[in-house]
Amino acid sequence: MAAGPVGGNSNWLVLVAHLPEDASARMRILRTLESLGCAMLAGGAYILPDTPAARQGMTRLAVHATASGGTCHLLNVTADAAQKLAFAALFDRGARYRELVKNIESLRIGFGVSDPTTLSRTLIKLRREFESIAALDFFPSEVRDRASSAIEAMEKEVRKQLFPGDHDISSTQELRERQKFFRRVWVTRRPLWADRLASAWLIRRFIDAEGKVFWGDRDHSPPETAVTFGFDGAMFCNTATQVTYEVLLESFGLAKDPALARIAAIIHALDIGGQPVPEAAGVETLLQGAQRRATGEEHLFAETEKTFDLLYDAYFETPQA
Repeated sequence: MAAGPVGGNSNWLVLVAHLPEDASARMRILRTLESLGCAMLAGGAYILPDTPAARQGMTRLAVHATASGGTCHLLNVTADAAQKLAFAALFDRGARYRELVKNIESLRIGFGVSDPTTLSRTLIKLRREFESIAALDFFPSEVRDRASSAIEAMEKEVRKQLFPGDHDISSTQELRERQKFFRRVWVTRRPLWADRLASAWLIRRFIDAEGKVFWGDRDHSPPETAVTFGFDGAMFCNTATQVTYEVLLESFGLAKDPALARIAAIIHALDIGGQPVPEAAGVETLLQGAQRRATGEEHLFAETEKTFDLLYDAYFETPQA
C-alpha cells in the first residue's frame, strides 16, 4: 500500500550520501533508494516526504550505508509553498499511470479473438503494476483515480469474456459449470508443499481470481459450501496418474496452455516423482527457501506465488514450435 498522501505536510527527509566504493554495496543501496520511492534532489542527495515509514526506511539505509563504507547524513527539511510544489513534482507518477491506462484499454482489441484466460492473466499483471506504482505514489491525483477506475472497469469486461451470456449455446453448459466455482471458498490441508501451493496459485490466477484459499489441519472439517482440493476425499485430489494441479488443469480446460502444462510437469515430478524434469530441482530450492523465510501460511503462499508467476511468464514467452 502507499505510504499515504502528504497533504498539508511540508516536512521532508533528505539523505545526503557518499556511497561506498564497493560496486555491489553501491548497487544494493541504490536499489533500496528506488524501492523506497526516493527522488534524486541533486548528486548524492535523495528526498522523500517525511512519513513514519519513510523515516524508518531512510534511517536503516543510512546505518547500512555507513556500515558498508559510505557516509550518510539524514536531514529534516521544512519547505515553503513553492519548494513543496517543486519537491512534489519530483514524485509525479502521471506518465506511468497514463501508460498503464493505455495498456489496459488495449486489451479490448483481444475481445472475441484472444483466449479470455490470457486476457485475465494480462490484467492481473497490470493490476500488480498499478499497485506497485501506487505503493510509491505519495500524492493523490486524478490520473491515479483514472487508472484505478480503468482497471476496475476492465475487470468487469474481462469477466464477461470469461463468462458470457447464454447466447453462446455451444458452451453454455460448460460456462454454467465453471461459474459454480466463482467467488468460492477453497480449502486444502497442511503441510503446504509443491502440489498444494501450485494448485492454490492456479486457482487464484486462472480459475477463481476472487476466491479465498484457506489451509486446515487433517482433523479440520471444512464448511459444506467450500471447494476442497489437494487431499484424499477432496473434490479435486490426486488420482492414480495425476497430482491435484493436473486434475485442476483438466477440469477447467486449462491443459492446452503450454506454460501451465510445463509447470504441471515440474509439480508432478516434485510431488510423486516419475519423469525427471530439469527445472524441478531449482523450483524445489526456491520453495524450500520460501518455507524458511515465511512467517506463516499466507506469507508462504505469497512468496511461492511469485515463483509460479515468474515460471508462467518465462514459459509463456518462450516461442512454441
